Amino acid sequence: MGRGPTHDFALYKQSKIEPHESLEVRADSGYQGLSKLHEKSRPPQKKPRKSELTDEQKQSNRALARRRVVVEHVIRSLKIFRILAERYRNRRKRFSLRFNLIAGLYNYELGLG
Repeated sequence: MGRGPTHDFALYKQSKIEPHESLEVRADSGYQGLSKLHEKSRPPQKKPRKSELTDEQKQSNRALARRRVVVEHVIRSLKIFRILAERYRNRRKRFSLRFNLIAGLYNYELGLG
């Protein structure tokens, strides 16, 4: 990782990690080039120049946003614990354990676990 703020998509491209071909990746509008890297990606439809989105495209974008907002709220809660918001300064071996514990606490709070 470099210094300073870096967009998530730039970090994704630098990581060279590819999702399994069977996974459908739902992304926000910041990931517009993802469809070139992964066939089953679903970024929202962009409005064409000098025209409007159809009602069907708008519905599709809203449905995608409804599914994504749940994930965004989970990421927000993990940032509250500062495990994702700042540089992780502890042992790398323990990162996944601590991350999973925090995610488990969040699931317990929601009544999912």
